[in-house]
Amino acid sequence: MIVAEDDALLRADMARTLTAAGIAVFGVGDADEAVGALAWRSDIRVLITDVGMPSGGVNGFQLAAMVAARWPQIGILVVSGGERPQSGELPMGVRYLPKPCRSQDLVAAVFAIVSRQTGAI
Repeated sequence: MIVAEDDALLRADMARTLTAAGIAVFGVGDADEAVGALAWRSDIRVLITDVGMPSGGVNGFQLAAMVAARWPQIGILVVSGGERPQSGELPMGVRYLPKPCRSQDLVAAVFAIVSRQTGAI
């Protein structure tokens, strides 16, 4: 799983939560790093992306659309403490979770995505 979050502390907190739930996590700081990781790692099944990532010029909504188009097998969870998606802004099947979120809600959202897929995270 990739966690794309520009805030290193939040990224580490999400990674800790997910790792404690038995999920292998690869953290990145922006959309460019996420796309690069997806291009060379065939084991990624889920992407969690924050909306507001100032570096790279691509926000989480745009990243979700790019990943859904290029890697439709990847499950996507968009999280944000500010912007909420407008109707039709997220590709079909992409989940949204407002921040701050409880650890159990994050884990439950990821497992809901995985349950719709075949294979491991």
